[in-house]
Amino acid sequence: MAHRKAGGSTRLGRDSISKRLGVKIYGSEKAQVGSIIVRQRGTKIHPGENVKLGEDDTIYSTAIGTVKFMDKKVRDFTGKLKKRKFVSVITK
Repeated sequence: MAHRKAGGSTRLGRDSISKRLGVKIYGSEKAQVGSIIVRQRGTKIHPGENVKLGEDDTIYSTAIGTVKFMDKKVRDFTGKLKKRKFVSVITK
């Protein structure tokens, strides 16, 4: 009998392609106008000076300068102080 046993279906084997998120330009590195600093889902890092937030929460530079990451205490919607990460581009 030249039969082959029926191959069952597997529940595993699916994997999505990576989205290449994360920090693209680190602190004290140079940034040009329009260069992407952080790719993220949701605002884990918030925009500071000379920086804007894109439609998909990408943070990009609006000026030429050096990138600076910092932590600030900001009041949330309940009035409680929370520590948040901000990124800015410092011009000279």
